[in-house]
Amino acid sequence: MPEGHTVHRIAIDHSKVLRGKHVAVSSPQGRFAADAALVDGARLTRIEAYGKHLFYLWGNGLVGHVHLGLFGKFRVHRGGAPDDAPTVRMRLAVAKATVDLTGPTDCAIGTSEDRDRILQRLGPDPLRDDAQPHLAYEAIARRVAPIGQLLLEQKVMSGVGNVYRAEALFVNGIHPSRSGREITPETFEALWSTIVAMLRQGVADDRIVTLDRDEFDVSDGTPRRGDTTYVYHRDLCLRCGAPILTVDLGGRPCYYCPVCQPR
Repeated sequence: MPEGHTVHRIAIDHSKVLRGKHVAVSSPQGRFAADAALVDGARLTRIEAYGKHLFYLWGNGLVGHVHLGLFGKFRVHRGGAPDDAPTVRMRLAVAKATVDLTGPTDCAIGTSEDRDRILQRLGPDPLRDDAQPHLAYEAIARRVAPIGQLLLEQKVMSGVGNVYRAEALFVNGIHPSRSGREITPETFEALWSTIVAMLRQGVADDRIVTLDRDEFDVSDGTPRRGDTTYVYHRDLCLRCGAPILTVDLGGRPCYYCPVCQPR
């Protein structure tokens, strides 16, 4: 599932192509056809990212919602789009480009009230200027659950996935099994700042690089999994060389260094 930086980058890239234009909306697959008809030809005024959710705000007042989930993908075609598109759930087309969406968990047209209801169940998004980090801390500090589990709960903090939780916890020396109640305000502030910085770098790079670039040389080539992280998908800790361990939290293995992140 894409982490928050990917969704925010999609919003930026799609805005360059579609924002302010009248967009032909269709559903080659057919499953989105009724909703597509509600906004076909309407002007797309804005694209908004919140955590792992995308909202397409249309000039007629309706709002499109996309959640990619595990299998959702966008593809941008410059010029003409393929005629054979049996798996494309939603197609957004303008004169010089077409955006195709396949395999999303959710793709629907609703109202601004529908958007608000989705946001009400989400925690603050570290990439948004209107984020209120104290809400995330309050949700963490009252829970006995492990911090490594809480960071994956989108109602606690939006947009953090398996890679960023492991890397941010490592940078701050926090064992992923530490209880939320044990996270002090000072520790949370440092953790939040790390997550913000990592996600922003991910948006800028359009890939995940969590290493301190003053400390490590990150090549411009296509990295292999684990080449640009401290502990995630590594066998040995990049700093101390200790064997990396994992603990299952939130249904996903969380990578950590037992030396740099003691209990």
